Amino acid sequence: MCGSRSTSISNVSMTESTQDEIVEPGSQQDPAVSLSDVQVRQEEINEDLTQEDLDRRVDIYLTETETIWMLDMPSVVVSVESEDAGRVQERNRIYVEICKNRPGNDRFVEKTMQTINGATKNKEVQCDEVIMEDKGMLVTSWDLCDSFNILETKPASKAESSRATTGKSSTSHATKEHNQTMSVSSDRGNDFPGSRTSVMILEGAALARIHKVEECHSEAILTSMNFQQNLFFMERILMENIFQPKLAAYRQLPVLIDPDVTSDTSDKVAATKEANQEEQDKEKEDKEEQKEAITEPSVLSDLKKTLEETVPLRLEQLWSYMCDLTHGHSVSSMTWNKVNPDLLAVGYRAFDFKEQKKGLACCWSLKNPMWPERIFQCKHGVTALDFSMASPNLLAVGLYDGSVAIYDVRSCNDTPLLENSASSNKHTGPVWQLRWVEQDRSATGDGKKERLICISADSRVTEWLIQKRLDCTNLMKIKRTASEKKKIPGEKGKKREAPISQQAAGMCFDFHPKDTNVYLTGTEEGYIHKCSCSCDEQFLQTYRGHKGPVYKVTWNPFSTDMFLSCSADWSIILWQQDSQMPILTFSSTTASVHDIMWSPKSVSIFAAANENRVEIWDLSVSIFHPVVSCFASPGAEFTSVLFANNTDCLLVGDSKGEVGVFELQNLAAHSSNKV
Repeated sequence: MCGSRSTSISNVSMTESTQDEIVEPGSQQDPAVSLSDVQVRQEEINEDLTQEDLDRRVDIYLTETETIWMLDMPSVVVSVESEDAGRVQERNRIYVEICKNRPGNDRFVEKTMQTINGATKNKEVQCDEVIMEDKGMLVTSWDLCDSFNILETKPASKAESSRATTGKSSTSHATKEHNQTMSVSSDRGNDFPGSRTSVMILEGAALARIHKVEECHSEAILTSMNFQQNLFFMERILMENIFQPKLAAYRQLPVLIDPDVTSDTSDKVAATKEANQEEQDKEKEDKEEQKEAITEPSVLSDLKKTLEETVPLRLEQLWSYMCDLTHGHSVSSMTWNKVNPDLLAVGYRAFDFKEQKKGLACCWSLKNPMWPERIFQCKHGVTALDFSMASPNLLAVGLYDGSVAIYDVRSCNDTPLLENSASSNKHTGPVWQLRWVEQDRSATGDGKKERLICISADSRVTEWLIQKRLDCTNLMKIKRTASEKKKIPGEKGKKREAPISQQAAGMCFDFHPKDTNVYLTGTEEGYIHKCSCSCDEQFLQTYRGHKGPVYKVTWNPFSTDMFLSCSADWSIILWQQDSQMPILTFSSTTASVHDIMWSPKSVSIFAAANENRVEIWDLSVSIFHPVVSCFASPGAEFTSVLFANNTDCLLVGDSKGEVGVFELQNLAAHSSNKV
């Protein structure tokens, strides 16, 4: 660096004076000595310089000085007087040395955060065990020859078809040579192991290709619609052959006997006929003896009439609707199709209310009692279902969560056509019963209109409107009814405790057979209310007689002023529409009565499903005991009953998912239409 002489000297003097004046922190230097040095240097600077000194070139180098600490106050965490002070100072000294040696060391990384690097973790990957298998096969020379022929065979063109005749001899000759070659290679397999291995590989590839083609062809056949339809018809034919005697008994038709029956079967049939003939002969002899003992003609006629009327009614099980899907579910409800009397819809749910699971709605046909025709999977248990009358392909299903869904039984898809699960107006409790009801509106000129009615545990009776989506309106909100208690003479009036809820849970309902504007509702508190579609605020009449929840109420189809009700209080009550007092009370066992139904062929016969048995009552025979009873299997409970409309049969559902079909033998229809 060049400059004038005066400037150079001044710069030197200033640099030197500055270096001398600055003292490193912590150094103990005598201030007197420092002043003397400065003075001496000042004197040196003030000396006269010669011309030669001024003309001499001086090089000045600027270097960085050490860091000047204006204030150094190290932080102290541990007191100097502490016992651990020495150990901490030693650790700090070691850390300072480590920091000095930090540049170029991979063990230290500078970061702007005061965090500690965590320990490294070992990561492992798990996978399924690779299973190695050794496979072998026995191959003959004929198999190898056929495999090579298949590989070499190509579809002949039209030009080669003319030479097919001449090609036969050459092919046979080539085949012979090929067989000889293969035999030689097989005999010399020990000398040429490589050639044998290649032949095995080619043969294995050819066989694998053949098997693959066969599998694809078989899969195409199995998945074809024609094959599925043929299997369906074959299954129906087999079911008809297996269940032919039982189906004939169900339809009250004569049982057909195969003409090629074996001699053993014919002997059994003959023996059965002889036994039946002997029983009939004994009955005739007994009747003749009774006739000889009685001489009066009036008594004889009365006895004859009594014997004819007291033929015992019997229940004989024909078959059961049950499969692996329905096992473990409880039968909640059953209904027949309004057009096809052979199509039965059954709803399934969990029998235990605490352990609810997914439900099922299955459609069974008499043509296949071993597997349902349609299976609809539901997110919640199915509590009620019914077929439409105007559109017999529509099946309405009520679920345990309060939603309602409508399915099309013509489709195999289990997705409902309409549902109200997302509706804000849906029921908040289980839908215990639902029905398609035809309302007569001839007075208004609209004719008959079908509507879907539901009753739920949220105390609402609703009518559902089927449009682009399901929406409902309330027909009735069931309110609690104050119990009528007899006042004791002299007792002062006490204030009645207000109930927790002003609404009563609905359990069942039934519309009048003739007047569809009037219907009955059974409640959880044990009352039966007579209601009208024209009034949604008050009941027309209230029937008191049950001490527990009313599970079912049903009008008599012949005597339309009478109806039955069953309850959890072990009783069945016969009511008359105009009387609020029970006419008859039936109680044969100490068990809840889950379901009842009038016979569609007799005015005085009805069926009842108790927990442990199903009963048939005939009021013309006895009002104290059922005429026939059938006990449930161990561990099962009967839950629902349903009469067949066109035959003398009864269907009974239980808690194990089984629907038993029973034949009612000796069922006599009464001519009277009054109970």
